[in-house]
Amino acid sequence: MKEESIEFIKSGGVTAPRGFLAAGVSCGIKPGKKGDLALVVSQQLADVAGVFTQNRIKAAPVLVSMKRVKKGKARAVVINSGNANACTGSRGLEDAEQMAAVTASFLGCSSEEVCVCSTGRIGVFLPMKKIVKGIEKAFKQLNVEGSKNAAEAIMTTDTVPKQAALKVKIEDKEIFIGGMAKGSGMICPNLATTLGIITTDAVLSPEYLDWVLRCCVQETFNRISVDGETSTNDTILLFSNGMAKNTMISSENPHKGIFKNALRLVLDRLSRAVLEDGEGVTKVVEILVQGAVSDKEAEQVARAVGNSLLVKCSWNGEDPNWGRILCAIGYSGADVDQNKVDVFYSGIQIVSSGVKTDIKEGQIKKILKMPMFSILIDLHKGEGQYRFLSTDLSERYVRINSNKE
Repeated sequence: MKEESIEFIKSGGVTAPRGFLAAGVSCGIKPGKKGDLALVVSQQLADVAGVFTQNRIKAAPVLVSMKRVKKGKARAVVINSGNANACTGSRGLEDAEQMAAVTASFLGCSSEEVCVCSTGRIGVFLPMKKIVKGIEKAFKQLNVEGSKNAAEAIMTTDTVPKQAALKVKIEDKEIFIGGMAKGSGMICPNLATTLGIITTDAVLSPEYLDWVLRCCVQETFNRISVDGETSTNDTILLFSNGMAKNTMISSENPHKGIFKNALRLVLDRLSRAVLEDGEGVTKVVEILVQGAVSDKEAEQVARAVGNSLLVKCSWNGEDPNWGRILCAIGYSGADVDQNKVDVFYSGIQIVSSGVKTDIKEGQIKKILKMPMFSILIDLHKGEGQYRFLSTDLSERYVRINSNKE
C-alpha cells in the first residue's frame, strides 16, 4: 500500500480496527430467531465522541449515552433493536442504565464506560429479563469475526446489514476504520440520522475526535433524506482506542486531513447504504445546487426539493414534473430570481431561465426510469453550492408505515 493511501477492505466492519470485538444475538425482543441485541467492545479503554438526534423528544438510551460521551471515555456500546425505549419515562432511563451496568459487570469495567443505543417501536417498555440474558449471551460470543452478526442484530425495517471498513497509511502506520449502521425509515438529516457505530485504532486527540466526527457526519449522514423524519433515537458514536500506535493526530497534525478523508469515506458508504435501503425506495437522486447567494442558501434549496413529497412522488411515477421542483425552490427561503433558474436532469436541461426548454419529455422519462439519477439546479445568483441525496416516495413506503406490510 502506498504512503498515505486509502483502501477499502471487504470484511471486518466494526472489528476491522485492532482491539475491537463484536457479537450479535437473538434475545427474544423480535419474534422468531432474528438478531436483536448487539455488543461492540474495545479491549482497552477508548476515547469516544458522539452526535445525537436534535429531536427534542429523546429516547432514554440517547440521554444515557450523551452523559457517557461528555466524559469522553468508553469501553463498549450495547444496542438492542425491536424496541426504541423512547417515551418510557423514569423506568426507561433505569432500564437503559441497567443495560450499561449489566454489560459493565461482564466486562469488568465501570457502567459509566458503556454506551447504550436502542431502536424500534416507541412507547414500549424493554423486556429487561430477556435483555439481561441477551447481554450475557452476546458477551460469551464476542470475537473479531462478530461484526456481521452485530450489524444484522441492529436492523429494524432494514433489508440488508450495513458495514464498511478501510485501512489508511499515515507515515509508517496502518490505521483501520470500521463501522456499521442501521436505518431505513425515519431518515432525515438533523445532526445524526439513524444508528451508527464507528471504530478506529488510531491515536486521536479528544478535541480532534469530536471535530472530525461532526465534520464527517455533516458531509455524509446529514445530507440524506428518505422521508423527512428525524427519530427520537438517532445516534452516531466514534470509538478510538489508539492501538495503531501512530503519532497522535490533532488539529495541528499535518495528517489530520488524511484521516478525515478516510473517515468521511466510511461514513459516506454507510449513509448511502441507508439511503439505498430506504423503506420502499426505488430511486436515489443526487441534488446539486449551484449559483446560490451562499452555501447555506444552496442547502435550503436542496433540502426543500429533496424533502418535497410532491417531488418525491413524481420521481416514483417517473414523471418529469419540473414545476414541482421550481415550486420547492421558490418556498425554500433562498434568494431566488425565477427568471434565472436552470434545471437539468442528469445533464439534460429541462428548464432554462425559469421556463421549460423544448427538450422532449420522453428523453427525461428515460432518465427517471433509472434507479439513480441527478438533478442540477443553477440559481445564477452567486457562488454558493450544496450536494444532497434524496429518494422517491412509493406506495410501499405507505404500506410499511401503516402496518400493511
